[in-house]
Amino acid sequence: MRSLALTLALIAVPLSAADAECICNCVDGQNVPLCRNAIDLQPVCPARTCPIVPSRIQPINPPTTPPLGTSSCSQQQVLNSYTGQYEWRQVCQ
Repeated sequence: MRSLALTLALIAVPLSAADAECICNCVDGQNVPLCRNAIDLQPVCPARTCPIVPSRIQPINPPTTPPLGTSSCSQQQVLNSYTGQYEWRQVCQ
């Protein structure tokens, strides 16, 4: 039993470190993975009911070059888990 717990602990450490840079969050009303780097392993996001996205005028998107590993960036409304409100953020894919 002790070796089973140790094995599970050793397996869990690399898995949590591998996807530590990605989180699941509501973007434009859908639960999607958001990663800091394009090479991070994206988690499978569970089904989640996201709040309704308020209709607002999209801010002007400044011209930028997408980061390496991405092809485009756009302004999207991302749910701030602390305030429970959507905020405009630049999301690259």
